[in-house]
Amino acid sequence: MTIPIYTVDAFTAGPFKGNPAGVCLLDAPAEVEWMQAVAREMNLSETAFLLRRDDGIDLRWFTPAVEVDLCGHATLASSHILWETGVLATRQQARFHTRSGLLTASRNNELIEMDFPADPTRPSEAPAELLDALGAPPTSVHQSRHHYLFDMGSEEAVRSLQPDFAALARNADFGVIVTCASESAEYDFVSRFFAPAVGIDEDPVTGAAHCCLSPFWSERLGSDSLVGYQASARGGVVRVKSAGDHVLLGGEAVTVMKGELG
Repeated sequence: MTIPIYTVDAFTAGPFKGNPAGVCLLDAPAEVEWMQAVAREMNLSETAFLLRRDDGIDLRWFTPAVEVDLCGHATLASSHILWETGVLATRQQARFHTRSGLLTASRNNELIEMDFPADPTRPSEAPAELLDALGAPPTSVHQSRHHYLFDMGSEEAVRSLQPDFAALARNADFGVIVTCASESAEYDFVSRFFAPAVGIDEDPVTGAAHCCLSPFWSERLGSDSLVGYQASARGGVVRVKSAGDHVLLGGEAVTVMKGELG
């Protein structure tokens, strides 16, 4: 019996940009060790595993190294595949049962909109070793439940940053977000995301990071609806809307590869 698997570029309207994710459609529960091995073989920042149930879809995410609790771009990619393959009708809401609770996604023409829990930040301090690993001084330091967030003050500082990833992995348990207000009228803010502690030096486009970025920039820019650009080498656009303790994340996706696991 073969198992279908796809590579989808998320948070982009065209191939070879945004963030690639693996999407594996299961027809029966799978062992954790097998899913981890598949994710390692795919060697993408995340591979999603989906299994239908009566009230939605069980969804789990694996980096090449570990299982994670939340992943935006692989959820976007999963939603795209469910509609593209006809598992879900075009206007049917995707309902995902995950380690972070129930997540939903809806289709709005070409845009996929996901409802995720907000991850607000608070002013904080960072260990000196982490600041050294970052490679440039931030203008302010903030921390959420899952991530450090550093406001770098300028796009040049964000785009030119060259962290020491081995030192980041030793001093940050999960994610490090660097950000600034955008200097272009096209976007409201710019960011990059590093997570070497879970096997991802730099993630191309990170939905979960925008669960922090949305409330952070909404408060500072005075608007609930914003557009973020993640300035990795591939680049990607994330539309965000803060809604209390939730964040709506919007983006496009395109399938670039289809295959089968034997």
